[in-house]
Amino acid sequence: MAISTESPATAQLQGGEWLLKPSDPATVFTPERLTEEHRMIAQTVTDFVNSEVLPVLDRLEDKDWNLSRQLLRRCGELGFTGVDVADAYGGLQLDKATSLVVSERVALAASFSATFGAHTNLAVLPLSIFGTEEQKQKYLTRLISGDIVGAYCLSEPGSGSDALGAKARAIRQPDGSFVLNGEKMWITNGGFADIFIVFAKVVDDAGEHFTAFIVERGFGGVSSGKEEHKMGLHGSSTTPVLLQDVRVPAGNLLGEVGKGHKIAFNVLNFGRYKLGAMCGGGARNSVGEAARYAGERRQFGQPIASFGAIRHKLGEMIARTYATESLTYRTAGVIDARIAALPHEATDQSASLAAFEEYAIEASIAKVVGSETLNYVLDENIQIHGGNGFVRDYPAERHYRDSRVNRIFEGTNEINRLLIPGMLARRAVKGNPPFIAAARALQDELLAPPAAPADDDGVLADETRAVDALKKAALMVFGLAMQTYGQKLSDQQEVLTFLADICSDVYSAESAVLRARAAAAAAPSRATLHVDAARVFVNDAVGRVETNTRQALAAMTQGDTLRTMLAGARRLFKWTPIDTVTLRRRLADEAVARRAYPF
Repeated sequence: MAISTESPATAQLQGGEWLLKPSDPATVFTPERLTEEHRMIAQTVTDFVNSEVLPVLDRLEDKDWNLSRQLLRRCGELGFTGVDVADAYGGLQLDKATSLVVSERVALAASFSATFGAHTNLAVLPLSIFGTEEQKQKYLTRLISGDIVGAYCLSEPGSGSDALGAKARAIRQPDGSFVLNGEKMWITNGGFADIFIVFAKVVDDAGEHFTAFIVERGFGGVSSGKEEHKMGLHGSSTTPVLLQDVRVPAGNLLGEVGKGHKIAFNVLNFGRYKLGAMCGGGARNSVGEAARYAGERRQFGQPIASFGAIRHKLGEMIARTYATESLTYRTAGVIDARIAALPHEATDQSASLAAFEEYAIEASIAKVVGSETLNYVLDENIQIHGGNGFVRDYPAERHYRDSRVNRIFEGTNEINRLLIPGMLARRAVKGNPPFIAAARALQDELLAPPAAPADDDGVLADETRAVDALKKAALMVFGLAMQTYGQKLSDQQEVLTFLADICSDVYSAESAVLRARAAAAAAPSRATLHVDAARVFVNDAVGRVETNTRQALAAMTQGDTLRTMLAGARRLFKWTPIDTVTLRRRLADEAVARRAYPF
């Protein structure tokens, strides 16, 4: 299923290149550009979750794993588990926009979405991309049908974020098989999965080689520990997986010995992006939940939705969700465009792999922004519900508990905040894209007399100029960091975090503006809310970026040099605050009127 709205120009943008180049709103993929097929699939997933998952949530939370298996088989029947897989193995091989839509809608039931995500993103995907033909025929078709359930075993008790520090060991035997020993922790689907993608270090005379294996529960020595007593996601299985002298046939080596990191990190790239999409879907749902409650709950003789404090909360929830949704859809568009531009066979996943690698920066941004937006939205949802939000009679309480782990899943947000500028730095050193050259040119620009502003009074012209200024702030901080620390930049985690937050705000703000401009071009009379949401987000993003820029500059330099840098920065932040009170009220009132997220 191709996305017709993408152009060759969009496909040529590299990961992170949005910091250097503008994008044309006409070429950016947005929710409004979903095809009828996309919308039909979205409705099918929504109907499935509402009619078959949510009514049995109590049984899932009581650890009825047979029911979980039945629901996964039902997903297989409906085609949800095979969206990203070639039809030769029973999949549908649709575009990544479809994959995003499925992830968003499954997120309505967070516990089951964890079960579903571990199965489809972390078990199906590595087999689909890295498996041999024999492995795909043996395992992939049954995973897609839901006849067997998959899990992903990377984390260990002593190596959570340090994935390559795994202690699990694999010893090659004379017949080519391997014997695995170790313990994996926090394994989603661990209590009932049939197939595990297990990472261990092959030990030989040449050293230790991080490697992936396909391990069946039926192999001797595989067992699950006790279910973890978790804060949330009570309807998903999370256990240790114990490996005691597990003999794994040579044919169950996944990929090559010593190349496990390539599998682990590329699977996580896609998993991070889809987690961001799931979080966006959860935020959409909770905005609607809060709007309905605010419209119905009466205090002091009127609905609480009429109070300014509540309208402010709803408006901000909507603006942040709008930006998150905009960036995840935009990313789906560039990924699909890159895949379409690369030559590949129908059953060959090399193009998808290349696209995931190219847009790893955007995947990490989606994960961080999505999980933190959802956390904010759900916290405010609790507040709007008041005392009712703190009890289990209302779903707001469950949503809040279930969401917290999203900032830990798929690499903690702290790790992803280090990865975002770290990946930019590695690409900058290679000169592709030319970040360092752009940062040097910016220094000259800031020392020169200010140029006259462009004469543009189109839709969101001020916000577009503001986003361009935010990009320059990111380049200023990035250039100074590279110049100051060089190869030791990776040791400066606070500076990297400031830079990651700046980049995340830039990508989010630009995505929101591009979407709103596209909406205005398509139907000006119906684009008012789009423009309102984008304006609110950009207004607040300018303040956050300015604060992070000043803090980053102060951490890297001092005295006259700092004063000079701050003077240059002030030229970038000539933004006049707008009346966000009125804009948030309009967004909130529309959500309450519709009893739903208004986009």
